[in-house]
Amino acid sequence: MSFIYAAIVTFLAFFILVPMFFGLIRAFGIYTIVEEGRCHVYVLFGKVLAVLDEPGIYFLWLKLGLAAPIVNWLGKCHVLDLRLDQTYLRSQPVNSEEGAPMGIGIWYEMFISDPVSYLFKNADPRGSLSANVSSATVRSLSNLPLGDMLVDRHKMSLTVRTEVSPKSNEWGYKLGSVYIRKVHFRDIGMIKQIEFKVVNRLRQVTSAIKQDGANQVSIITSTAERQAAIEFAKAAAMRPRIVGEALQKISTDREILDAMFEILEMQSMIEGQARVTFVPPRSELLAQLLVADSPQAATKPPQPPKK
Repeated sequence: MSFIYAAIVTFLAFFILVPMFFGLIRAFGIYTIVEEGRCHVYVLFGKVLAVLDEPGIYFLWLKLGLAAPIVNWLGKCHVLDLRLDQTYLRSQPVNSEEGAPMGIGIWYEMFISDPVSYLFKNADPRGSLSANVSSATVRSLSNLPLGDMLVDRHKMSLTVRTEVSPKSNEWGYKLGSVYIRKVHFRDIGMIKQIEFKVVNRLRQVTSAIKQDGANQVSIITSTAERQAAIEFAKAAAMRPRIVGEALQKISTDREILDAMFEILEMQSMIEGQARVTFVPPRSELLAQLLVADSPQAATKPPQPPKK
């Protein structure tokens, strides 16, 4: 039981009593803790008593003196965020030099540089900075050439930052990097016309490329056909001369010439797929019988007897 009582007492002491004790002494201004990237501004009766912008533990008796016990009760402690913040403004309306309605998307960074000016010189520094950036974008980037507006974004970003920075510094809200992220057309009809022209131009270029390729293929094909025809014509012209020279050499020997013609005749008969019947010599009757038995003789109509 003693262990359970000790555990309960320890729990109450460390999780309830200790936080209540430290919260009470912070309420009476004994000390405060400033976190990383934060700033505490203590105001009493309309007067700024202290600005604590470095992280750490501060004893307010040393910073505020006798006002430390009552500053949290009769005054106010403003806790500000000093970290870098970012905002993106979409489609700010501008007109190019040619009169085209354009939209510009601008991205910028900002952070609190002077906490006192941020609190008391402007009721809405963030909204005022956004309005200032928007108006500076419209004012400084209007009437620019369309080509520069679509290409040279770095120069436009520097122009906007140069115009906005002096005014934002007065409000304690410092402007960081500025970047033009998007430039686009706002008129839907103009977008459709540009798309139509681009598609037509792509079609024309594609057709020209295809036609040029077909022309090149036709030129190559016709050149190859012409050269082949020339070579075939040369070969056809040379063939009779070669054959004639060969026949002239063969004709010098009569036996070779007769053998060659017999071979050519036999080759022609074989290639013609004719039916050849060999008949022994001095067999006139056999020859007549073979002729009478042939299919051509059977289909041939009988001849009338001669008078």
